[in-house]
Amino acid sequence: MDRRLALIVFTVIAPFATCFPSQLSAASANQAKVTAAKNSVHLQDSKTPPRRASVNDTVNEQTVVRTGGGSHSELTFSDQTVVRLAARTAFDFNDRTRGLNLKEGAILVQAPKNAHGATVHAGSVAAAVTGTTAMIEYHAGVYKFLVLEGTARLYRPGHLGDSVLVTAGQMVFGNPEAAVTDPVDIDIDRFTKTSRFITDFPTLRSEQSILTESRKQHREKSNKTLADTNLVIFGGGTQVSLVGQEKSDSQGRTTAALVPPRPVPGLGRNAVPALP
Repeated sequence: MDRRLALIVFTVIAPFATCFPSQLSAASANQAKVTAAKNSVHLQDSKTPPRRASVNDTVNEQTVVRTGGGSHSELTFSDQTVVRLAARTAFDFNDRTRGLNLKEGAILVQAPKNAHGATVHAGSVAAAVTGTTAMIEYHAGVYKFLVLEGTARLYRPGHLGDSVLVTAGQMVFGNPEAAVTDPVDIDIDRFTKTSRFITDFPTLRSEQSILTESRKQHREKSNKTLADTNLVIFGGGTQVSLVGQEKSDSQGRTTAALVPPRPVPGLGRNAVPALP
């Protein structure tokens, strides 16, 4: 089976002020705690003006967490679900973790198996992410959803049968108003080494599971059942670009030319390749 491994570009996130969840007072089932905050991070509910967020603040349901440019945050729920917010992201939640609502921007979610039916909503798509570590990016007309460990179901609510299972090392991207497409393979190792969703935070509880999935990909590459490609998705869009065309090997599998880090409009100063 000839499977191709492609790349996407994602934001490199600036260093965070962090606090380990074990150091925090417990949040109730319908609350989260701020466990990281950097620069302009604000909380806003329907009754009070926006206020600056600090580590250990309590976040209630339907309170919007909003990050500015060069600003990032992390929330931890009572069931140890972790949500990390990139710059220029707006996020809130309801019904414990059953309604994690990405209004704009990008988040990484690590939802343990005992999470309360964790589901991420982004525009017209949703993903059931309990027992997984996944990243979702959403802007008007475009989304990207990738899984680092576990299995998630991506679907469009209200569209019967319009869903797909996304396993570790896979990504789906497209227009949230269009039918869900089949997943493509992504390079887990590349993502974990370049995304500061991983590198600038405390270790995720799912780190070993992610490492196990990365090692599986390495074995598949060694067995030539999985190959790097020269396909790259730059920035916040879905256009696939061809870079550094290389020769095919004897079995017809295309190998990828690695793309050096370079700035990407809207994604920060030092955006680097990650994956589709």
